[in-house]
Amino acid sequence: MIYLDHAATTPPRPEVLRAMWPFLTTDFGNPSSHHGVGEAARAGITAARRAIADTLGVRPDELVFTSGGTEADNLAVKGITLGHRRRTGRAHLLTGPLEHSAVRESAAYLRRFHDVPTTELTCDGSGLVDPDEVEALIRPDTVLVSVQAANNEIGTVQDLRALSAVCRRYGVALHTDAVQAAGQLEIRPSALGVDALSLSGHKLGAPRGIGLLWLRSSIPVEPVIHGGGQQRGRRSGSEDVAGAVALATALVSAESERASTAERMTRLRDGFIGRVLATVPGARLTGHPTRRLPGNASFVIDGVNGETVLIELERRGIICSSGSACAAGSQDPSPVLLAMGIGEDLARTALRFGLGRATTEADLTAAAGELAAVVAALRHGS
Repeated sequence: MIYLDHAATTPPRPEVLRAMWPFLTTDFGNPSSHHGVGEAARAGITAARRAIADTLGVRPDELVFTSGGTEADNLAVKGITLGHRRRTGRAHLLTGPLEHSAVRESAAYLRRFHDVPTTELTCDGSGLVDPDEVEALIRPDTVLVSVQAANNEIGTVQDLRALSAVCRRYGVALHTDAVQAAGQLEIRPSALGVDALSLSGHKLGAPRGIGLLWLRSSIPVEPVIHGGGQQRGRRSGSEDVAGAVALATALVSAESERASTAERMTRLRDGFIGRVLATVPGARLTGHPTRRLPGNASFVIDGVNGETVLIELERRGIICSSGSACAAGSQDPSPVLLAMGIGEDLARTALRFGLGRATTEADLTAAAGELAAVVAALRHGS
């Protein structure tokens, strides 16, 4: 099997599993408990919080552990918007056109149940947001702009520094979903200029079920999960100590090898894209040709059915996807591709290949060859 769906999830790193194990066995206590077993667990989550903060260059008390990137996005979009409205009475939200469904659905929830006005930005044919449009759409009541660092389907990387400059000029908070960018791009908030940032462990080599929201301490936030008041009241519920340790270990490892991994994956990615475009008639690269994630190669292929191609590739041992794993099973064309001006029929042919740190040139040569063979067979009806 050749696994090329790392954008959906990554295999757990061995060092992550080793780091988690004590907190699943001997140090299993509740970190809120005032006894030795609980204190051991609390020490683990405190160390994890400090390691993540050091890696991101932020304060430990600005980190909120969540159940994943989806919850982190929900807390950012709903929490910051409602927190501002509670404090100032203002609430208008601007979101990017290619956002993860967690951001899109959070914006829809705010419209339906809290009468929050929301505006969706547009993008060009490669998926880039124009900072001038952001500036034109900011209103006196705008409190938050939410734009992905890099898109999970097409890999386009946004210019967050330029967006940040606009937001700061008008005193508007900027949130970014950096789930896909982590491990491949620079994500320190000080480098991006953002006020809130979402991460997910399973894109970095940690298990599914652990995520993180970094939130600048000056930003008001209304909790979306209520209960015992853990994590300074921003996210109630007993903390997942093993998950937090896993996320910290994965993030530290990913950051330590990011430069070399990104350089290698970019070289492999560009070679793979070139082979596909040269050998698969009708194939078209989606997303920006250069401002894209090192590990992302995404295409639409005229005249074939994307799901049929996926099934045939898996039968031949090549694992990839048609787009966002969070929309698996949907027959609707990708909202991301539609926002970029790609027609519905062509959007249904989408394929996404997600490279990982263990992907080799031989893997990609084989995948390109099998893709060409599958498409040729489908077009000839054999």
